[in-house]
Amino acid sequence: MRWNGFALSLIAAVLWGVLPIFLQICLQVLDSSSITWVRFSVAGIFVFLVLSHQKALPPVTRLGKQPIFLLLVTSICLIANYVANVESLDYVSPETVQVVMQLAPFLLMLGGVIFFKEQFGKMELTGAVILFCGLMLFFHHRLDLLFGAVNQFNIGVLLVVFAAATWAVYALLQKVLLKSLTAKQLTMMLYLAGMIILYPFTDLTNLTNLSGLQIFALVFCCFNTIVGYGAFTEAMMVWSASKVSAVVATAPIFTFLSVFIAEKLLPESFAAIDLGVLSYVGAIGVVIGSMTIALAKDKARV
Repeated sequence: MRWNGFALSLIAAVLWGVLPIFLQICLQVLDSSSITWVRFSVAGIFVFLVLSHQKALPPVTRLGKQPIFLLLVTSICLIANYVANVESLDYVSPETVQVVMQLAPFLLMLGGVIFFKEQFGKMELTGAVILFCGLMLFFHHRLDLLFGAVNQFNIGVLLVVFAAATWAVYALLQKVLLKSLTAKQLTMMLYLAGMIILYPFTDLTNLTNLSGLQIFALVFCCFNTIVGYGAFTEAMMVWSASKVSAVVATAPIFTFLSVFIAEKLLPESFAAIDLGVLSYVGAIGVVIGSMTIALAKDKARV
């Protein structure tokens, strides 16, 4: 079980780490809402077919008003997370997106303390300090842009912070909804709700203009949504939540590697970014801080 959990967690980390590269390729033709709609549609229909085959579709009529309301709010948060994450890639690099997204576990922990009265101990505080010091180091050469007048860079960073915040709210509400639904049932309902809500904001006219590479990137993004979240869910079932979260926190490492490879293979689409030694040290600090927070959360429950 331990190695299964590790392998599944690593699959999720790798897939989520390389995802920004493929999203950037899709953004050359499609907007963020349209990309997200396609991902939700494919994933939602796939999970629906699986649950239908297993005769395990969710009992929607027996859920009650509160779970349905929470389901709607959770869907909106997940939509906001997906769209903001993709949109941010129009402003900042994939590396920046993944590093800033490591705020998500900190915000989730903060939400747990505020709404679920979870403990906030020394290990959590240590992880938070390391995380924020790492962020400051990562942005040390762009602090003037980050905290200066409105510009493309700080708009992109704010979009990622918003994506991290909405993901944390989604995760907190998910804890409540999982008392009434299984993980697969909840996932299916969220994806299908997202498909319906996003449809009016979707423009698919450019789908016919996709190149071979862009079609492959869009298919990979859909595959990533199904397999990445599927592997993460399965890992949570067979392994400790803290260990799964700690492994998944390594996603930025795979983003840096994938960007390096993409720059070599597609130099016309991906320009090299010289971050500098301190920024790389900061990125490592962010990963370590995120892992510390994840491990501390599970330790507090024991």
